Amino acid sequence: MNSLITIGIMMLAGLALSRAAKLVKLPNVTAFLVAGLVIGPCVGGIVSRADASSLGIVSEAALGFIAYSIGGEFRLGYLKQIGRAPLTITLCQGLATALCVDAGLILLGVDVPLALLLGAIALATAPAATLMVVRQYKADGPVTRMLLPVVAMDDALGLMVFSVSACVAEGMLGGQISVRSMLLTPVIEIFGSIALGAVLGVLLAFGARFFQSRGNRLALSIALVFVGVGLCEVLDLSSLLVCMMIGAVMVNLSQHSDVLMEQCDRFTPPLFLLFFVLSGAQLDLSVLPQVGLIGFAYLVLRSLGKWGGTFLGAVSVKADRHIRRYLGLTLLPQAGVAIGMASLVSARFSSLASQVNTIVLAGVLVFELIGPVITKVALRKAGEIPEGK
Repeated sequence: MNSLITIGIMMLAGLALSRAAKLVKLPNVTAFLVAGLVIGPCVGGIVSRADASSLGIVSEAALGFIAYSIGGEFRLGYLKQIGRAPLTITLCQGLATALCVDAGLILLGVDVPLALLLGAIALATAPAATLMVVRQYKADGPVTRMLLPVVAMDDALGLMVFSVSACVAEGMLGGQISVRSMLLTPVIEIFGSIALGAVLGVLLAFGARFFQSRGNRLALSIALVFVGVGLCEVLDLSSLLVCMMIGAVMVNLSQHSDVLMEQCDRFTPPLFLLFFVLSGAQLDLSVLPQVGLIGFAYLVLRSLGKWGGTFLGAVSVKADRHIRRYLGLTLLPQAGVAIGMASLVSARFSSLASQVNTIVLAGVLVFELIGPVITKVALRKAGEIPEGK
């Protein structure tokens, strides 16, 4: 099918389902995912798997702007105010999730290498779904303000834990454990991404001074985010970290930051709609019957690890009671980063590829569909969604 027709059909389907979702008070992001599932190859077949795959550039661009928007929340004044709390909570929930999944699966009789890989992948969250729920309901409060930096740092921690776990698993399967691949490679990727994002953020902050119209400033923002995402593909860096740094550096250096972020917020809704419909079209219902006990245990253990680790981290920094109760529930959505890690497992561990892909894809399907709903309920319970939203 023609790409423009495919894009048009996807956007219309997303809009239609979002209206229906309001009747049952579901978040828009869940409606977009269901719309993609309905018109995708798994159900309606209107959009083929090849059509969805051909629009990969849309997903890359959308993830770039999602990360850029999250980075825009990292104002130094606020970070000084909340101190070490986000870092402590991120470390606690991330390590607790990995340990919970590892230990639980090993007790069920799963081979240690497979358990280590699934435990590392379980760390990954989906900042896109979380940000969409926050924006749709205009949520604000202690939980929301803690959520965004935790989500931002979570994937960086996930890269580190995955690299270490993959090396240990490889050694247990008869390969060699390399200190370089275990520690040096992820460190280079993380700090390289931060450095590139900082440079592009400085260019955006100072470049905005030379353009007076909002349209030109928006064009500059789009250009630098696109450049950042493209360079990540060339240099094998993390586009999420790069684009977060672009937003974080820009918002702290530019006197026009409010205008730049406002223009970006007006530009991105159609892009995000298309991204989630496209994500839904790529979900595969056929994997659900194949996951069995291990897949079910992965879902339960990951959920317990996220909530329990967040609770312990919040208690240790004496965070607000609502953060202790509800923050962990907002970290359940999982998508692109987890699928990317599963792809790395396929390339590196051919003997484990089938099991890992099946379990991770089933997890993504479940967590992407119910995660935004749970996030909405948690923010509502915390009193951070205004009445009538």
